[in-house]
Amino acid sequence: MDEADLQEIQLINKDLKDLPEIAKTIISFAGSLKIWLFYGEMGSGKTTLIKEICSLFKVNESVTSPTYSIVNEYMSDSGKKLYHFDFYRVRSEAEVLDIGYEEYFYSDNYCFVEWPEKIPNLIPGIYLKVDIRMLQDSSRLIIVTKHE
Repeated sequence: MDEADLQEIQLINKDLKDLPEIAKTIISFAGSLKIWLFYGEMGSGKTTLIKEICSLFKVNESVTSPTYSIVNEYMSDSGKKLYHFDFYRVRSEAEVLDIGYEEYFYSDNYCFVEWPEKIPNLIPGIYLKVDIRMLQDSSRLIIVTKHE
């Protein structure tokens, strides 16, 4: 089966030094998908993985979780915008509507979304799901699924 036919991959992250290769694999697997939803419990490494992905997209500014601002905008060296959302503190989908999420999600720019389970009715039909599960040995199982 060609990698282009795959709809899901599973990766194991045992150490932070594995992250660059894991991020490269996810970027390659994602293809043209621009909405990436990151699931995982608090402390699972969602923001850390997003930082590594942004690094590979040549974002030179500091990548931090937008917990209080809801969205951070980053610019890559090539002039592309990337948006990083954190909906952890969102109390309702109306809050996300108020920030004009459609302008971001349908901009054809990358959108990396933490805590998408807080906005189930606003998620576009086409996206990449990145599910990070903490394992007992402190490693992470990362299940990446295309929803097209």
